Amino acid sequence: MTLENKFGLDDVAELARVEERTGKKNALELFAGGRLENFSAGTFATLAEIHRVLFGEIYDFAGKLRTVNLFKGHFRFAAAIYLAEVVAQVEKLPQKNFDEIVTKYVEMNVAHPFREGNGRSMRIWLDHIFKTELGVVVDWSRVDKTKYLSAMELSPIHDAPIKKFWPTR
Repeated sequence: MTLENKFGLDDVAELARVEERTGKKNALELFAGGRLENFSAGTFATLAEIHRVLFGEIYDFAGKLRTVNLFKGHFRFAAAIYLAEVVAQVEKLPQKNFDEIVTKYVEMNVAHPFREGNGRSMRIWLDHIFKTELGVVVDWSRVDKTKYLSAMELSPIHDAPIKKFWPTR
């Protein structure tokens, strides 16, 4: 089943291509325009704005908390009924050092606040926190996607593997 989208696309592969093309174009504009400099690092408002900018041309739900429950394999993300509360708790987590930032990132991933585009939005959100708090960003071109996704799947149980993908302290 394809998500309802503003282009009326019902082909999953074509929708994925549109998402990738549009998301990359909008991410470039987000960075080039310096828009993130006006947002506080580590807040849901910032994450929602990133998501809205990346996917607003495609989905009406862009930048809004999801209202449906989501699963990936056997893993259930935070229940939609509790999502606002969970996101508020994650937002309060400290973010002053590398370990705290990664923990916050992992917890927001477990919450999975949006119906689609969580990973793409949260990677930009993570970079914004790293840049603001530590003065570093991730070179995503050097991250092995398969190993990264495996580590993210493991992260709710054990976050040590995910920590090797980013700048060291």
